Amino acid sequence: MIKLSRACYTIRYVKHFMSQDALRTIYFSYFHSILSYGIILGGNSAYRSNIFKIQKRIIRIITNVRNRDSCLQIFKNLKILTLESQYISSLLLFSENGDLYEQNSEIHNINSRFISDLHTRGANITTFQKAPFIFESKFIITFLLASKIHLMT
Repeated sequence: MIKLSRACYTIRYVKHFMSQDALRTIYFSYFHSILSYGIILGGNSAYRSNIFKIQKRIIRIITNVRNRDSCLQIFKNLKILTLESQYISSLLLFSENGDLYEQNSEIHNINSRFISDLHTRGANITTFQKAPFIFESKFIITFLLASKIHLMT
């Protein structure tokens, strides 16, 4: 988080000398690169709310918006993904490698309605349950289920 705070300070310092497009470029080259480096491993960590606050602070600095104003439309206008959106995007890109996961049909031959879903490995340790492979497979199953429901309606 120290590196992200330094990025925030840097953008605040050069804000007076540069345009909004240049600040957006600095955001992507400095803050976004640090953020995306370990997002698959740390995107589900306890610090994500602090990181998201720093991200919103930088967005407000770039656009000269007050602290109490909403950032949702600003993220859309600047075409910047929020921390959660970037985490989901990284998980989906990471999961495109089909060799990492098995379907339930490859594990057992029981004909059930979940036969085509991804197999989730069970574990009792919380650290293992929050690991990217486990969390990602649960997220993808939920995402695909929501997609099926949305397509049916």
